[in-house]
Amino acid sequence: MIVIISYEPLWETLKKKNISQYILIKEYGFSTGTLDALRKNRSITLNTLHDICMMLDCDITDVVEFKRE
Repeated sequence: MIVIISYEPLWETLKKKNISQYILIKEYGFSTGTLDALRKNRSITLNTLHDICMMLDCDITDVVEFKRE
C-alpha cells in the first residue's frame, strides 16, 4: 500500500480564510521553497507543519491529509 501526502486541505483552508499565496509570502514570511514543496505535495518538516497551523489558526487536518492507494 502506498501512502500519498496531499496538501489539498491547505488550499481549501486558505480559500476559506481568503489568504492568497502572495499574502503567505509577503505578510506571513512564508518561504517560496516551502510553498513549492506544498504545491508539489512533497514532504515538509513537522516544525513547518506546526508553523503553518499556528499562522492560520487551524488544525493539522486543515493542512494535510494522507491518501492510501
